[in-house]
Amino acid sequence: MENEPIVVIKDKCVGCRLCIKSCPFGAITMQDKLAVIELAKCTLCGACVEICKFEAIEIRQPATVAVDLSAYRDVWIFAEQKDGHIQSITYELLGEGRKLADQLGMQLCAVLLGHQMTDRTAELIQRGADRVYLVDAPELAYFQDEPYAAVLIDLVRRHKPAIMLCGATTIGRSLVSRVAVTVKAGLTADCTGLAIDPETKNLLQTRPAFGGNIMATIITPRHRPQMATVRHKVMKEAVVDAKRQGETLIEKVTAEILKSRAQRVRFVPETETTTNIAEANIIVSGGRGLQAPENFAIVRELAEVLGAGVGSSRAAVDAGWIPYSHQVGQTGKTVCPKIYIACGISGQIQHLAGMSSADIIVAINKDPEAPIFRMATYGLVGDLFKLVPLLTREFKKVLKQ
Repeated sequence: MENEPIVVIKDKCVGCRLCIKSCPFGAITMQDKLAVIELAKCTLCGACVEICKFEAIEIRQPATVAVDLSAYRDVWIFAEQKDGHIQSITYELLGEGRKLADQLGMQLCAVLLGHQMTDRTAELIQRGADRVYLVDAPELAYFQDEPYAAVLIDLVRRHKPAIMLCGATTIGRSLVSRVAVTVKAGLTADCTGLAIDPETKNLLQTRPAFGGNIMATIITPRHRPQMATVRHKVMKEAVVDAKRQGETLIEKVTAEILKSRAQRVRFVPETETTTNIAEANIIVSGGRGLQAPENFAIVRELAEVLGAGVGSSRAAVDAGWIPYSHQVGQTGKTVCPKIYIACGISGQIQHLAGMSSADIIVAINKDPEAPIFRMATYGLVGDLFKLVPLLTREFKKVLKQ
């Protein structure tokens, strides 16, 4: 009873049932004329506390353990790698992390996990890292949740970083949440902006909320490290400085930490002839206006001529016309190509949030009032089944010259 976050004071409860009506989650029932709160459903929103005229419900804040914030230093970024190659999101994190570290007067550190990765640490130093923590083991050759998280947790507990950044990628999202829960740190997901509060020195973590309709800035002032995942392609990559010097620390971990209950049997890559949209300089996307899955063929043909990636709106993915890996938008991938061609996409705010950073946006839609045209650099109003093949033919001619 003492450890429960919300309690009903029996001597004060009169069974008036006002709390039941006020609870938006259906967490309160009445038993023997006494309110009973189901903790599994309760979110501690406080609605029942406010409505109770008899002060019979009480939210009890758990005792907080004081954290010595001065013991935590440096800005860390998780250096994501795949098959021994550093991923571009890492360079974006280094570019942003360098700014944060300089404002705080701290070092920028990269954490690299993998196998036979020693020769890759220089890349991280040349991109701005002052120090690289390297854990090199055969068990870390490929990403697996358990050993990667266990290693990172061990490093965080031993070295105490003030800030830790990770890419909002499939790997990053899976990894850093495990770490945050274990070390009891705050975590803000899918950040599109980071800054330092000049007065408190806390990390200001900005992310879209409510479907991208507002931007929320979040702080975690009482816990460390301050952890955030950052969206791909929203920040500039750190430039290469071949003369830059730094240090590499080889970290040793126990065999117990490297254990995993899962094993990688094989990897089957997605069969796709076009470029990965996360890395593409040109993207051709299709939406509901394509009307059927087979009509994505005209989008793919244009993409292949341009050497582009194939994207899609959420509507096309939800309809089963194309795999989720192609989805651009709030619940898909954030992209930043030089050219983005939207075919049959109306331009709902969730989609615009994922591609608005493109240098040039070309919209093709039969509806002249479609929201996409308000953001487009160039707009083509007409039948996409005529316009897209026409563009493909013309680009073939031009690119042959």
